[in-house]
Amino acid sequence: MTPSAVSSETARHASTATAVARVPAMGAESMSCRPAADDSLATLETSRAIEDRSRDRDVEQAADPALDPSADRSAGSPAASTQTAHEDLLRLRVVPARHPGRAVLAVVVGLVIAAVAYSFLTNPRWEWGVVAQWFVAESVIRGLLETLKLTVLAGVVGFGLGLALALMRLSPSALISGVAWTFSWIFRSTPLLVQLLLWYNLGYLYERITLGIPLTDVTFFDARTSDLMTPLLAAILGLGLHQAAYAAELIRGGILSVDQGQLEAASALGIPARDRSLRIILPQAMRAILPTAFNEIIGLVKGTSIVYVLAHAELFFTIQLIYGRTQQVLPMLLVATVWYVVITSLLSIGQYYIERHYARGAVRTLPPTPLQSLRARLARRSTSKGALA
Repeated sequence: MTPSAVSSETARHASTATAVARVPAMGAESMSCRPAADDSLATLETSRAIEDRSRDRDVEQAADPALDPSADRSAGSPAASTQTAHEDLLRLRVVPARHPGRAVLAVVVGLVIAAVAYSFLTNPRWEWGVVAQWFVAESVIRGLLETLKLTVLAGVVGFGLGLALALMRLSPSALISGVAWTFSWIFRSTPLLVQLLLWYNLGYLYERITLGIPLTDVTFFDARTSDLMTPLLAAILGLGLHQAAYAAELIRGGILSVDQGQLEAASALGIPARDRSLRIILPQAMRAILPTAFNEIIGLVKGTSIVYVLAHAELFFTIQLIYGRTQQVLPMLLVATVWYVVITSLLSIGQYYIERHYARGAVRTLPPTPLQSLRARLARRSTSKGALA
């Protein structure tokens, strides 16, 4: 063994001895070799997880080329995606839902309507020529105008007095509320025909009507009841007071439908009672009042036909006179029916627009008018045809 080999072997043994001697002195520091092994295991697991994720990404890119970063980036832009989706929608065929029951019902109703229309048009006993002859005759038009006049005057009396009675019913005074309740009770309990005859024969009960200061000779008005109580006045009083009893209840119900907080808020703001009722409560109550009120007005239009018992020349009484002279009963009744249908239809149209007006503060979107509904329906139909094409 050469001296250099001996010296190198001696140095290696010396360094090993030094390391062994330092182990007790290092203490806890010598344990650092174990965490190093743990770090190696964690590194190995991380590498495996990265490889798994890379493999999954490769599979996804193979299934969907749009996920490939090497692909054209413009293909994945929002505009391109939107255009692709729009093209897919255009390729779709819109198939309407089938409703066989609705179709069968529509066919049955259509057949019934067609049968009724065919009967009306082909049955000669309806005498449509007579209907056309008398429909705009001068006497019929005069009777129609008298019917409209009775409706307007009785409606003003009925709803004006009904509003006052409704406010009286809501009064805290027991006397005022009791009088309003008694009025409604009496006139709702008595048939309209009886009321008309009582007013027309008021002269039998009271020969003269006098207005003045009691227990004095001061007189403001004096007339014979039979001269004063004409068929027109008796009809207005009978129809108007009868209508007022019903109008009072429907107006009261509409007022009670308004939230009590509205009245409390108006009172807290110091708004006078009259303005609270007319400007805050009634406009909100109109949404509940209008449907029933228009029903009452339509009923009043048809109720004027009962005035024939007073021999007042309204529409129905005029029709009776004509068919009593010509013996053409059914055609003349059809003339009256058509005119009543025309009046009712015009009132229904007015009701729709008035209700739409008062719905402005209660709904987010106003209901469409018939013209707007027709336009929307035509637009949807054209869109559906374009999609099918």
